[in-house]
Amino acid sequence: MAKYKIAWLPGDGVGAEVMEAARIVLDKIKLDAEYIHGDIGWEFWRKEGDAFPERTINLLKNCDAAMFGAITSKPVKAAEAELIPELKGKGLTYRSPIVRMRQLFDLYICLRPCKAYPGNPLNYKEGIDIVVFRENTEDLYAGVEFNPVPQELADTLRKISKPFGAFANLKTDEYAVSCKVNTKKGSERIIRAAFEYAKKFGRKKVTVIHKANVVRATDGLFLDMAKQIASEYPNIQMDDANIDAMTMWLIKNPHSYEVLVAPNLYGDIVSDLAAQLVGGLGFGCSGNIGEKLAVFEPSHGSAPKYAGQYKVNPIATILAAKMMLDWLGETEKGAAVEKATAAVIAEGKVRTYDMGGKSTTLEMGQAIAAKL
Repeated sequence: MAKYKIAWLPGDGVGAEVMEAARIVLDKIKLDAEYIHGDIGWEFWRKEGDAFPERTINLLKNCDAAMFGAITSKPVKAAEAELIPELKGKGLTYRSPIVRMRQLFDLYICLRPCKAYPGNPLNYKEGIDIVVFRENTEDLYAGVEFNPVPQELADTLRKISKPFGAFANLKTDEYAVSCKVNTKKGSERIIRAAFEYAKKFGRKKVTVIHKANVVRATDGLFLDMAKQIASEYPNIQMDDANIDAMTMWLIKNPHSYEVLVAPNLYGDIVSDLAAQLVGGLGFGCSGNIGEKLAVFEPSHGSAPKYAGQYKVNPIATILAAKMMLDWLGETEKGAAVEKATAAVIAEGKVRTYDMGGKSTTLEMGQAIAAKL
């Protein structure tokens, strides 16, 4: 019996291709694992009305970790239009499987390391090494949204909110409402995770990202929690910045930042920016981490225009596998995968199209495996 049970969730688009490359690397290090396929993605939405079927949810309940490729997502109306005829008009609403997964399994940490590996022609600057902690279960991604707005909600907002007066005369189908929900618990645990990471790995500063000068209630709560928690870590400096300013400072002074922590939406934005500093989404690995389960993925999308061409860079997925190994406690194997990946990047002989080369997805996976 294998030591680990790993849910294998290729998804669609290029997801299956980058996962195939990652599997070449995992097989080379001989991880004692059983890889169990799980159905997830756009085809299951079209044919079953559910991109994240119950059978896949049950699979995740019985696994140690999961590797996830990529899935196609579309707006609600476009998604409904692609349902098979038998499912149209039944009131089905598309929801992102990865957002559902994060909330259902309380994968509250989105961890995104962004490191400039020497020799990568896409590095913005050499020596960048930033880790982003993004809260993963609440904020504007909580899914509390209304379009059209129920009359009861409109009447309540009219009574309790002065700023709502600017919209009070609109018909309820003339505007939409998305609720930004931030809790003390959610804020506290993601901020503490960032400080604990800094403490464990000798990082000297944690930067808190917010917009509390305008979004005073929710972001004010987040910033207040950060200040409380920072007082418990006197050897780690805390600073903070508005999300708009942060995007500018990361471009200007990327070496000034070590650990970033942010609510969900801001973390989503800034982690993509940080990934671009070190080569783009082909290098953007990501972990969705909870207390009992963690799901690891590249942060790029399904890129359907490239599907079937085996041209997309699999390094993000291979580094996500490295993150999975670390989470499982297989840190030596994780370090070996990162070292092999760094060696292939530095050597420069095997490069995918984004890096200016002509190597395929699988050739990159094979080259990294060969270094192990």
